Amino acid sequence: MITSVTLEAGATPSAPALVLRPWCVEDVVALVEASPEPGLAGEDDGLSWVRTQERGWAAGVRFGFAVLEEGRGTAPARLVGNVVLKEVASGKTSAEVGYWTAAKARGRGVAPRALEALTTWSLEAFRADGLERLELLHQVDNPASCRVAAKCGYAYDRTLASAPPAYPLDGHLHVRRAAA
Repeated sequence: MITSVTLEAGATPSAPALVLRPWCVEDVVALVEASPEPGLAGEDDGLSWVRTQERGWAAGVRFGFAVLEEGRGTAPARLVGNVVLKEVASGKTSAEVGYWTAAKARGRGVAPRALEALTTWSLEAFRADGLERLELLHQVDNPASCRVAAKCGYAYDRTLASAPPAYPLDGHLHVRRAAA
C-alpha cells in the first residue's frame, strides 16, 4: 500500500519548480486562502477537507497532493494548487484525475506541470494493479481545463450530459491511456 510519495515538476524559464506531496494539517491555513472551493469557509472546513484527503491515502483509493511552488532564495514554498488521483481500485482499468490551481498562480503552467507529474506517477505506480486509463472531467464552460488536458496528452473523448444538482452543466471527458 502507498502511504506517501513526493513528486516534482521541474522549473520553467518563467516559473519555479513544483513539489507535490500529500496534504497535511499544516496546510489548512494556506488551503483556505488558496482554494477555489466555496465550501471552504474557514479553518474548520479546511481541516475537514485535509482529513478527507488523509483518509483517502489511508484507504488507498484517493491520492490528493498539495502542489507547492518552491520559494526563491530564502522564501518558503507556497501552496499553488491541488492534484488528485481518485477512484483507484485493484483490477479496475481506469481512474479519475482532477486538479485546481490557486487564482494567484494561474497562467504560469502550474496545472499542466502538476497534472503531468501526477499522471506519470499514477500510470507507473498502479500499472501492476491493472490501471490503463486516466479520465479528466470538467464542465463545458471551462476552456482552460481543455487546454490543460491537451497539453498533458488527455484526448477529448465525449461530452457528458449534466446531472444536477452536483453537475449542473454538461461536461467534457478527456482520456489518457498508458503507453503500451
